[in-house]
Amino acid sequence: MMTPMPNTEHQCLVARLTSILLEVVGGPELGIVCPGVNLSHGNIDDWTQDYRVPDVAVLLHDGPGEDCDTHWCGGVDFLIEVTSPDDRTREKIPFYSRLGVAELLLVDRQSWTLELYRQQAGQLTLVGRSHAEAPDPLASNKVPLTFQLVSADPRPQIQVKHVGTGRNWLV
Repeated sequence: MMTPMPNTEHQCLVARLTSILLEVVGGPELGIVCPGVNLSHGNIDDWTQDYRVPDVAVLLHDGPGEDCDTHWCGGVDFLIEVTSPDDRTREKIPFYSRLGVAELLLVDRQSWTLELYRQQAGQLTLVGRSHAEAPDPLASNKVPLTFQLVSADPRPQIQVKHVGTGRNWLV
């Protein structure tokens, strides 16, 4: 039996964030953007024994990740995880730390908070948080974007801004 897909809101957030990253990273051919990809440590023979699948992955051409066809090995440049009720998204963070993921943007849909984690001294460390009461922009060091939660109805929206052009998207 397969695990069902997350709900519609989750999938729409992933689709919209992926499309923005495809335009910003994929368009100028800076790297690859995948809406879900198998990530594992380097062992090609038994990678299915220890892997995770983020909602969105950005693999820059000059980054440390290696395309092993069925999965990516090693550090990934930028990930997005969107939480769903009763999921285990936060349990993936130590794995991503060991893998060498450079940055992780976590979209918490229960508290409507954005959290940016960055690789520091071998582990992903929380470096910023954005929520309706404190809508601080979170600037990525890997993709030329900032992410900020802004008040809206019926739910907060994610404002994504290109640091070079100033272009804005609302998700």
